[in-house]
Amino acid sequence: HEKVVLPKMKKRLPVFIEEDSLDKLLDNFDFGDDFAGIRNRTIIEMLYMTGMRRAELIGLRDIDVDISGATVKVTGKRNKQRIIPLLKSFTLNLEKYIKARNDAFPGFRTEWFFVSDKGNKLYDKYVYNTVRKYLSMVTTIEKKSPHILRHTFATHMLNHGADLNSIKEFLGHANLSATQIYTHNSFEKLKKIYEQ
Repeated sequence: HEKVVLPKMKKRLPVFIEEDSLDKLLDNFDFGDDFAGIRNRTIIEMLYMTGMRRAELIGLRDIDVDISGATVKVTGKRNKQRIIPLLKSFTLNLEKYIKARNDAFPGFRTEWFFVSDKGNKLYDKYVYNTVRKYLSMVTTIEKKSPHILRHTFATHMLNHGADLNSIKEFLGHANLSATQIYTHNSFEKLKKIYEQ
């Protein structure tokens, strides 16, 4: 009766997109000036700028987005709410989106912040396909899901010196151990820099 020793499972690091690739997409790519184009760009930017989950994005209501206060209120798992600060430059883009949406659907008011081309609440597959389509233009990584933008947000925040506790709050993690996986990404990056 031999004792079988299984190889240690390598903990999979969260995959993320390089900062310059995302900047290139958001700064240089022409999403179009129609409602659909502005909305699709805003979806990508909202996921990247806040790290919110796909379901949280879909469930975002107009009253949750405070342009003048530059914050967004996110309702996460188990209905836990958290407030995420927004960059001033991003709030300008949000204003542009709101105007485009209200022009596209005059007199039609929905409580949902993001709406489909027909003015309805978004659904999972829609967000997934939108993100996948645009990320394909700037990255070759296998997974191009909304969750990748969440990983990217966290990794870039860490690389810019944000502390783990803040990132934990932004992501809505219940405990720090879930957030700690991102430190490995930054450590790998440091190692590469060091080796160079």
